Amino acid sequence: MLWALPNTLVGLLLGAVGVAFGARPRLRRRDLACVFHRWPWGPGGAITIGNVILHTGDDLDVACATYAHAAGWGAEPAVSLALHERAHVYQYLVLGPLFLPVYLACGGIGVRNRFERAADRFAATGRGWWPWPAPSRQPH
Repeated sequence: MLWALPNTLVGLLLGAVGVAFGARPRLRRRDLACVFHRWPWGPGGAITIGNVILHTGDDLDVACATYAHAAGWGAEPAVSLALHERAHVYQYLVLGPLFLPVYLACGGIGVRNRFERAADRFAATGRGWWPWPAPSRQPH
């Protein structure tokens, strides 16, 4: 968590600004995050910054479309928004301050970004939050 702290501090600052406009903070231990519900800005949904989730709704435990489904890449079932954002928390814990530059280098918010596809996969299956496959193990 210390490695992700610079990003978390930015998320907490944004969340605190949102509190002045009606956002409500809540610690979600299972997601390793502080969630600011009713965050007043954005098109809807949630965004993760370090160990902070800024969520425009009342409850993070809702279903949402995957990025592939929203982009018209096929009919995928809805996934858990909470699990999708938890995957991003895990990604931040690994990459810390490198997360945002690497995430943006992978294409930013959208279906082509491997971080978003991994978060969708984790939300659908409970596995696979890391955006790169593990090296294959060859028998000796």
